[in-house]
Amino acid sequence: MLLAHSSDLESTVCFFTRTDHFIGISTSASATISGSGISLSLPVLSSSAASSLSVTASNNVSSSSSAVSSSSAASPTSTRGEAPPVVPDFEQAWDAAFEKARTFLQGFSLEEKVNVSTGVGWQNGRCVGNIPANEEKGFPGLCLEDSPLGVRFGDFVTAFPTGIHAASTWNRELIRLRGLLMGREHRGKGVNVALGPMMNMGRLAQGGRNWEGFGADPFLAGEAAYETILGLQHAGVQGCAKHYIGNEQEHKRTSTSSFIEDRTIHEIYAHPFMRSVMAGVASVMCSYNLINQTYACENDKTQNDILKREFGFRGYIMSDWQATMSTYGSVFSGLDMTMPGDITFNSGDSYFGGNLTTYVQNNTIPSNRVDDMAERIIAAWFLLHQDSPDYPSVNFNAFHIDDDATNERVDVQADHFRLVREMGRRGVVLLKNENSALPLTGSERSILIAGIDAAPQPGGPNQFGDQGGNEGILAMGWGSGTANFPYLISPYEAIQARARQNRSTLVDWDFMNFDLNTAMQRAARKDVAFVFVNSDSGEDYITVDGNEGDRKNLTSWHGGDALIRAVASVNPNTVVVVHSVGPLILEDWVEHPNVTAILWAGVSGQEAGNSLVDVLYGDYNPTGRLPYTIAKNMDDYNTQLLTAGDTNDMSHILSIPYNEELLIDYRWFDAKNITPRYEFGFGLSYTKFKYSGLSITALPSPLGGSSDETQAISRWESGKSTLIAEGSSTATWLHRPAFKVSFTLTNTGHVKGGEIPQLYLAHPSSEGEPPLVLKGFTNVDDLEVGEGREVVIYLSRHDVSVWDTEDQGWRRPKGDLADVGVVVGASSRDGRLRGHLPSL
Repeated sequence: MLLAHSSDLESTVCFFTRTDHFIGISTSASATISGSGISLSLPVLSSSAASSLSVTASNNVSSSSSAVSSSSAASPTSTRGEAPPVVPDFEQAWDAAFEKARTFLQGFSLEEKVNVSTGVGWQNGRCVGNIPANEEKGFPGLCLEDSPLGVRFGDFVTAFPTGIHAASTWNRELIRLRGLLMGREHRGKGVNVALGPMMNMGRLAQGGRNWEGFGADPFLAGEAAYETILGLQHAGVQGCAKHYIGNEQEHKRTSTSSFIEDRTIHEIYAHPFMRSVMAGVASVMCSYNLINQTYACENDKTQNDILKREFGFRGYIMSDWQATMSTYGSVFSGLDMTMPGDITFNSGDSYFGGNLTTYVQNNTIPSNRVDDMAERIIAAWFLLHQDSPDYPSVNFNAFHIDDDATNERVDVQADHFRLVREMGRRGVVLLKNENSALPLTGSERSILIAGIDAAPQPGGPNQFGDQGGNEGILAMGWGSGTANFPYLISPYEAIQARARQNRSTLVDWDFMNFDLNTAMQRAARKDVAFVFVNSDSGEDYITVDGNEGDRKNLTSWHGGDALIRAVASVNPNTVVVVHSVGPLILEDWVEHPNVTAILWAGVSGQEAGNSLVDVLYGDYNPTGRLPYTIAKNMDDYNTQLLTAGDTNDMSHILSIPYNEELLIDYRWFDAKNITPRYEFGFGLSYTKFKYSGLSITALPSPLGGSSDETQAISRWESGKSTLIAEGSSTATWLHRPAFKVSFTLTNTGHVKGGEIPQLYLAHPSSEGEPPLVLKGFTNVDDLEVGEGREVVIYLSRHDVSVWDTEDQGWRRPKGDLADVGVVVGASSRDGRLRGHLPSL
C-alpha cells in the first residue's frame, strides 16, 4: 500500500489505493504538492464500494471554492451548488473485521487472549508500547508509537506542524492530508498504532499540552480530530484518540479529579471523541486523571456508557502509560488494553497478565469479557488490513536509536516537507498590520532580525531530549508529543535567503535578548526591525525554567516583552513575530505606535522559517485564524492553573472543578461581555471581503429511510430527546445535513486572497447555552480581486441540538426553531450576516 513518491518539485500522493481498504474506496484521490501550494482532490464513491461502505450525508459540511467532489465519502467539504457530501458509515467494515477476529481467536487459550491485551512492559520492546507476538498463531504483535506530529524517537522522519497549528489553518483538507502523511510515515516504520491525535480542550490557557491538540472550541477540535483520523487510517495505521477525558492540565495530572457535569461532558469535552468514533477510529486512550472521583481508566460512565454504548465505539480502549489502576475495576469499566503493561515502569508486574488470568480462573471476571477485549484489539488489526503480509515490520528502536543492529534507517520522509511548509504558512495568523507594513515589498534597504527565537539552537534542532528546552526557534513544545527534527529552518536563515534575492538589502541580526542597548543600536535607522519572541510548554515529566509542563504565566520567554519595547522605542517599523504554544498577554507593547505588524506564527514544524517568509513577503496571503482567545489580562480567563487547593475525600486528590461548564474560552468572554485583545477565530488578510445574500433553508429528509429513522426524526422535530440506545449520539439521521446556509463572499480588496467564513448559532437564553457557539466553517481560497463566490455551510440536527441531562439524549431547542439565530462572519466577534433557522 505504500506508494513511491517523486523527489521532483511536484509529487502526487494518493489517499486510497486498493478497493479492499477498510472504507472500501475504489477510486483514487490525489494531492499535488508544489511550490505554489497544495491542490487536493478527494475520492468519489463508485458503485463497487457499496458492499463494504455505507454512506450518509455529512454533518456540518461546508462548500467552498476547493475542487472537491460532492460525493466524497470522507470529506465534509463540497463544491458550491452541488448536493451535500457524504461521510462513511463504518459498521459493515467493523462487522467484517470482528468476524475475522472471532475466527482468528478461536484457537487462542485464555493466557494467549490475555496477552493480546497486556503490553510487554516499559522498554521491553522496540516501540514505546508493544503487544507481544504469538508466532504460532500467526499474530506478529503490535507496535504502538508516539506522536501526534510524527514518529517519536525515529530517524529520517518528518517533524510535522503541531496540532494547534493545524487547527489555526481551519482547513479540513490540509488537516486530513497531514494525517495521511503522518500515517504513511508511521506505517513505513512498522508502527501499528499511532498514538494520536490529541484532542483535549484548551480550557486552560496555561495548559502544557494544548499545542498537541486543536484549540479551545469543541466543534473546531472535533472537525480536526475527524480529519486527522481519516488521514491516518487511510494510510493503514490505527489512530488513537486521546486523552479520554478531562485531562486539561499537566500539573499533578495523575492525582487530580476533574469535576465535570454531564451536559458539559457531552457538549464540550466528549465531542471530539464522538467525531473520532464517526471517523472509524481504532483505539481510544484513557487519561491519568479522575473524572468525578473515579479514575478515567476505570470509569464505567465515560468508557462503557458514553463511549462504547452511546457513541457506538467498536474499537478498544488502552490506558495511558501507567494509568491502569486496578484489574477488576478497569476491566469491568471498559479498559481493553494496559500500557505499557507493567503497573509502574519496570515493576515486573501487571494488573492484567497473570492477575487477569487468575481473576478469570476464579470466576471473578467472566471469560467472555476477556474475549471481548481480545476481539476488539484484533478486529482493529484486521480493520486496517495489518494482517497483510506486506505490512512492514518494526524497523527502528525507540529506546536505542543509535543501535545499528535494530535500526534500519528507513527514510519515510518522501516530499512531506512540502506539506509542512504549506500548512505552516496557512496557519500563520496576521493580528496587526498598520499602514500596510506587510507584506514586505522587497525594496527594503536594511533589515534587523532580533531575538533568540529567530535563531537556530546552538546545540542543533534536537539539542534537548523530547524538546525539553528552548534556546532558539520554537517549532514544537516538549514531551511525548514530539518527534526529532530532520532539520529545522530558522527565521534568520529563511529571511536572509529571501532578502538576498534583492541584492541591495542589508541584513543584520542580534540574538542576545537581554542586551537591550545593543538591540536598540542595531534597530535604529533600519527600514524594518523584526523582533522574534516565543513561549513554550509541554508534558509534566519535564520541567523547563520552573514550568512543570503547564506554563507559570502568559508572558513571552527570554525577556521577549522588554526586547520588543526596546526595539520599538527606536524603530518606527517594528514587526513582531510570535512562536507560541498558546495565548500570551501582549498589553505591554501591542498598542505601541511603532509596532506596525504582529504575526502569530504558531508552532509549525521543521519548515517554520520558510513558512513565515512566504507570508512576510506576500508569496502567500495569510488565512490563519486563532483557535483560542488572546485576552488583555490573564485574570480575564475564567480558568487558572491549580497547583494546590481543596482536596476531596480521597485526601491526596486535587479537585479541579469545571465550574464554568459550557463557558469555555470565547463563550466566557461573550457571556460576561469581556473585551479580548484578539478574539477566537480572528485573523487579518492583505485584502478585504464582503459577505452578502444570506439564505437559510431546511433540507428534505432523503427518500427510502427506515421506519426507525423516520420515527426518530419525527420524535426530534416534536421536541423529544433521542432514545437511550447503542450508537444514539452517532446515529446517521442525527448528523445528516438538515439545513443549508448559503451566502456570497466577494473579494473587495486589491490582491488575491482567501477567507475562513465561520458560522455561529445563537440559542434562546432559556436553553442555557453560551451567547454564540461555533457550528460551521469552511475555507474559500484564491478569490481574485472583485470575484464573488457562493459559499454553502450545512447544519445537522445534532449541530442545533442541546444535551438533555434528564433524558440522557439530544433534543432540539424548545419552542420555535426560528428562535435560534444564525451568525455568519469572519470571527466570533465579527458577524457579517444574521438570520434564523427556519421553523419546522
